Amino acid sequence: MSSPKGTALITGASSGIGAVYADRLARRGYDLILVARNQQRLNAVADKLRGETGRQIAVLPADLNEKAGLAKVEAVLRDDPGITMLVNNAGIGSVASILQANVDTMEAMIDLNVTALTRLTYAAAPAFVARGTGTIINISSVVGIAVEALNGVYSASKSYVLSFGHSLQKDLAEKGVRVQTVLPGATATEFWDIAGYAPQKTSEITMSAEDCVDAALVGLDAGELVTIPGLHEEALWTRWEADRRDISPKFRNAKPAPRYGLASRSASAR
Repeated sequence: MSSPKGTALITGASSGIGAVYADRLARRGYDLILVARNQQRLNAVADKLRGETGRQIAVLPADLNEKAGLAKVEAVLRDDPGITMLVNNAGIGSVASILQANVDTMEAMIDLNVTALTRLTYAAAPAFVARGTGTIINISSVVGIAVEALNGVYSASKSYVLSFGHSLQKDLAEKGVRVQTVLPGATATEFWDIAGYAPQKTSEITMSAEDCVDAALVGLDAGELVTIPGLHEEALWTRWEADRRDISPKFRNAKPAPRYGLASRSASAR
């Protein structure tokens, strides 16, 4: 029997945060479609969860950095009416500076962290709107705000996810689609092995993937638009967001600000 909650499609589901989302959502009663490159690891996650939860779990091996793989997942999101949730978790990072990092590697990071996430969201959103319900969870990072912390391209890609989420919330809020942007801090996953700084996994400031996802799902249940599991002082985010929204109308000026001295220059020219 299909789940009354529908099916959650999770990218990057073979390990780390994605695998924990798979576990938690299956236990909440969702059927799953698990997406990642490594079919063997996907099968292991799926077999374990089928045995423990009894949910229907499909694996969809795909490399989201390749057009064919990305198109395959887009088609499933567009065409499968049972999908009610998309978790855009797949991503890679780096700790290298612009003087150390390879630009082709950086382009591949943009392709996965930005382009794939965007295309999958564009595939899911119209289908969710047509059915009047759906949830999109996009995994950003605290470095989307603390942009100097790691590699600049990685930070910029996560800033994109945060900004994209704000826009999605504006566009979809009245159409029955929930959009949550999650900003994990340092989390104990293979991310750090790939990014080039494995010791971070055991740092005293590093959160477990289980705690990160559990907090994010509580935030989802509470209706949070942006969830930052490691930020204890919630008022700091509330103030940051209020200031951002307050400054936005103040950009609307046809003349440069007086501090640039262009008004006096124009007067003297006359």
